Amino acid sequence: MGEENKELLELHVDDTITGKVVRLEEKQVLVDIGYKTEGILPISELSNLHVESTNDVVKEGDELTLKVKKVEDDEVILSKRAVDSELAWNDLVEKYEKGEVFETEVKEVVKGGLVADVGVRGFIPASLVETFYVDDFTDYKGKKLTVKIVDLDKEKSRIILSHRAVVEAEENEKKVVLLQSLEPGQVVEGTVQRITNFGVFVDLGGIDGLVHISQLAHEHVEKASDIVSEGDKIKVEILSIDRDNERISLSHKNTLPGPWTNIEERISSGDTLEGTVKRLVNFGAFVEVLPGVEGLVHISQIANRHIGTPQEVLEVGQKVNVKVLDINESEKRISLSIKELEQEQAEQEYKQYEKEEEEFGIHLGDLIGDKLNKYKK
Repeated sequence: MGEENKELLELHVDDTITGKVVRLEEKQVLVDIGYKTEGILPISELSNLHVESTNDVVKEGDELTLKVKKVEDDEVILSKRAVDSELAWNDLVEKYEKGEVFETEVKEVVKGGLVADVGVRGFIPASLVETFYVDDFTDYKGKKLTVKIVDLDKEKSRIILSHRAVVEAEENEKKVVLLQSLEPGQVVEGTVQRITNFGVFVDLGGIDGLVHISQLAHEHVEKASDIVSEGDKIKVEILSIDRDNERISLSHKNTLPGPWTNIEERISSGDTLEGTVKRLVNFGAFVEVLPGVEGLVHISQIANRHIGTPQEVLEVGQKVNVKVLDINESEKRISLSIKELEQEQAEQEYKQYEKEEEEFGIHLGDLIGDKLNKYKK
């Protein structure tokens, strides 16, 4: 008996020992540690995380490394949590110093964030889970997340983890690679992220570029939202890149067929078109016949009579009908005439008048003939 007591007395608080699980009870686990009595491992000392049932963590026959928490008479209280914590803290300090990224499993969803098992109880605040706002974290329980340690205090047993920092670092790396790969003149596809009164921000796959409102279309654009909507996939040409300030200028207009492209398939000589007077110059008037396509009505083609300036007959914004005299796609030039249409109109009216005169004459002849016949009788 004295020998056994002596053995028990040699067991001190904080000693690390090994033992085998012999029985699982509701609130504790009994462990054979080779002494007179079996050691007691309370459920609260099984893990750094909340444990519902002892068999969630250990099973009979398991060999465990444990720390002595208390020695009192024949009772020995043991802790698995203390050993796990010691090992985990050493590992975590190393990870923290290296800024290491590692995977962990979310064990609980609590107020203000998530609890993860990193050997000790790690906390991921709600604001450090994602780069975007998450309304409900229920689905995160049991989910594996890549994290890095952002704050660590062994004294207070506090460890703060961040998944957001990992995502941001990955996005930043992608951004750097993307910035290096882009060159002016390249045409790429992007997604419209944000529409402002001065243009559109387009996501090129991790970095945004700006399409100024003047670069959205060939024609004048009043509101960017008239041309694109958020979420639209659009092609853009890279105009310039400022890598230091991460600024990219883009053009959507340059990826679209120009207003003059295939113009000769859409307009032919002899066509009559409606247009809008855009500019008046001393030698004639420029009339827009299609968006972005202007033709010239030479001063000699404006009216049938001689005029000194186009302003005598036309004004900016006026709608006019014009006849196409000549068209040249390569030189982006169209010659138009208002005079010819007026002449054609006058000729038509004269022909109509002649026709009516003729018909009237025939009708009159018949009528007079009838009357004369009566008198002949």
